Parts: sequence; C-alpha cells; structure tokens
Amino acid sequence: MSSDTVRLDRMGEDIDVLVVGASRGLGREFVRQLLHCPDVGRVWAACRRPASLTLPADTPTALLHPLTLDVTDEASIAAAAAVLEQDSNSLRLILNVAGVLHTPEGMQPERRLADVQAEHMLWSYRVNALGPLLVAKHFSQLLPRSDPAVFASLSARVGSIGDNRLGGWYAYRAAKAAQNMVTRNLSIELPRRYRGLLCVGLHPGTVDTELSSPFQANVPEGKLFSVERAVRQLLAIINALGPEDQGSCIAWDGQRIPW
Repeated sequence: MSSDTVRLDRMGEDIDVLVVGASRGLGREFVRQLLHCPDVGRVWAACRRPASLTLPADTPTALLHPLTLDVTDEASIAAAAAVLEQDSNSLRLILNVAGVLHTPEGMQPERRLADVQAEHMLWSYRVNALGPLLVAKHFSQLLPRSDPAVFASLSARVGSIGDNRLGGWYAYRAAKAAQNMVTRNLSIELPRRYRGLLCVGLHPGTVDTELSSPFQANVPEGKLFSVERAVRQLLAIINALGPEDQGSCIAWDGQRIPW
C-alpha cells in the first residue's frame, strides 16, 4: 500500500464515489487518490470536458468512469445522474469540488465596493452555490436509504460570516456563505429519507492550484498545501465523520468553522 493511500472503510466496501469538478486541481487529485483507495469500487469523474482529465501514468484507471457534467447546466446534471442510476447501485460519497474565484475573462475578487459587477456576482453564485444544490437535487436519490453515505462540498473560510474580518471578495464570500446555507439545509432535509447520510462543507486551506495562484504571496510559511496533502487531509476527515458533524463546515485540520 503506497504512503498516500487513503481509506474510506467506514462507508463499506467497493463503494462508488462521484467527484464533481474532476478535471483539474483538487478535483483531479481526489480522483487520483480515490482510484488508489482499496475501499472504492468505481470513481465517477464528472466535469464539463472529460477528455481533459489527465492522470499520472501509474494511476489504476480500470475503475475510472468519466462523466460529462456542467454545474451551471441543470439538464447536464440530470443527464449525468441518469447515467449513474442505470449503472451504479453503490453510490456512497458525493464530492462537489467545482468552484470559481476568478476567470480568464476578467472576473477577479473585489477589493472594494466599487469593483462589484453584477454579472460576476451571479456567475459566482451559479457555480459556487447553485451548482452544489443542483448536484444534491439530482444525485441524492441514488444514495442508500440507511447505509453510511456522505455529501461533501468544498467551502472556504472566507464564506464564514462570523470569521470575516477583512471584507472584500464580495462575490466569492457571498456565494460560499450561500453554499454553507445550502449544506445546512441539506443536512436537515435529506437525512429524513437517507438515515445514514452526513452533509458537510469542507475547507481545504490554501492549496497550490490555479484558483489560489494569484493570491499566494501573503500565505504564511507552511500554510500553502500541495494538492496531494490537501486531498489526503480531507479524505481523512470524511472517513472520520460522525453524527455530531452533521451540517457543519470543517477545516483541513478538523476544526469547525463558524457560520
């Protein structure tokens, strides 16, 4: 067993996992590590362009199932869920990793109120808040009624209202705060039907990805994580979740983040 092999043994054997936002950064690393996990049966790697998903040569890909899905297009989410409904009866973990902070077209975190643009606010909301909600809407029906299962969506500390001391970043902060409310709502409604389900938000810390690359200059030493470390930490948290974690937002070090 390699040093970075993770376990998800608390959810059973040969489980199916769905990773939404799988083509790059943390999503791609989730796919890679999950394909090495002895408890995983199949990894459904969902993204807009599955052909763009590339993995290291030593990755065992026999259990990899690419899936076309765009979190801003509900029809594509529904179509992807229909594929799983036909081919999977052991979905236990849904990981929403898709997110947006900036774009090549000019969307950037706002430093001040004058920088706010309505279309950027709406786009951030569509990807970061509405996307996870629609994924839950269409894929939750594939979860088991009583067996252990997890719906986890990547959040961010900057989405915390109580922890906001710097201001700025209006679109991202507001959308992530909305995502946290979505997760909280899901954690109340869904376990009424799926008794073994836990719904949580996860904060990975600052990770060395394209999303954070323009903002890494002020990251304290030792707090910029590789994707390998970040995913390993988050999967360990997922495997250790208990009923007391239902509906919470948990940081990479296991600490609860205030709403």
